[in-house]
Amino acid sequence: MALYIELDVHGKETVYVARDESGKMTAQGKVATSAEGFCELVETLETPKGTKIGLETGTQAMWVSRLLSGLEMEPVMIDAREVRQKARRIGQKSDRRDAFEICDGIRRGIYTTIVYVPDARVLRLRQILSRRRHFVKICTRQINAAKWLLRSLGLGREAASLTSVGAWETLVGRPAVEGLRDHLAMHADLWRLAQEKVVLLEKQLREALKPFQETVRRLQTVPGVGIITAATYVAVLATPERFPDSSRVASYIGLVPSTYDTGNMQRHGHITKRGSGELRAMLCEAAQHAASKRHPLNPHWVRFCPKQGYKKTVIITAHRLARILFAMWRKGEDFDPSKLNVVPEQGVYRKKYYWIMKRPEEQGVVA
Repeated sequence: MALYIELDVHGKETVYVARDESGKMTAQGKVATSAEGFCELVETLETPKGTKIGLETGTQAMWVSRLLSGLEMEPVMIDAREVRQKARRIGQKSDRRDAFEICDGIRRGIYTTIVYVPDARVLRLRQILSRRRHFVKICTRQINAAKWLLRSLGLGREAASLTSVGAWETLVGRPAVEGLRDHLAMHADLWRLAQEKVVLLEKQLREALKPFQETVRRLQTVPGVGIITAATYVAVLATPERFPDSSRVASYIGLVPSTYDTGNMQRHGHITKRGSGELRAMLCEAAQHAASKRHPLNPHWVRFCPKQGYKKTVIITAHRLARILFAMWRKGEDFDPSKLNVVPEQGVYRKKYYWIMKRPEEQGVVA
């Protein structure tokens, strides 16, 4: 008989509930949140291989899923927001009730937002990128703090570009900042330490990208897409087989407008901002390169910028860029600007493309 188990994972203890196919509760209790505790749980319940074990998303959910997979179980990670929305007793939360409801939901198959658990290579890539972002933010905060300190005393002209050790040493050594020298030196020391960690993490990133070397190289053939943007794209999506088409990718990243369509009412609002905020930021930075006249997406940019404004055009171009990168990754092809224009198979212009440019031979121009 099949068995269904749910884990409500916390820092020290984990509440579990087990039910059979008929919905009858067969076991419940608590175990330590550790590898030993979960191994003991599997042995105590005599859990057969391939048993579905549900858990909510959270800080420790990812490593618990990997551990259960190693024990030949089938972990099912559910978005915590869906669990809250489908709770039977709103406002009456308890660990045991959460475990009971998730276990029953897995048995009946009512949950749809199942979180994808990538392999160890992608998880390592995500961890390195996360730590790099952390230390880059520390560097940025020290620069902003130093500039704010100078501007607050009317020394804003002394705040030059502080992106190198030499720039910080020049700033600290200037006679005009005599009264602020000690505080600026503190910010300089912290910036230098964080910058060393960024350099170290970038070395680790190059090692972690070796399994994805060809994919990252291919994505970088798009003008404006660098190694960090390509690595973040790969880390977030993990594999192109997860998505049936590029429109799902744009929705997954959160670069599609929110929609409310009911009856005679139709409203379209801001983008949903679901998924990885860091990837959206990276794509928006890369999209701004389309403002250059030499960029292949510049006609797309020129069409929207006068009507929609700069910020909306950045979002529209980032949406287009996300779909282009996905198509390149799935098809295994480098970036080809000629494929942005027409549909060669039918010779008909697609209405969903944002801009259209005929080839010279189609315009009657002889090269």
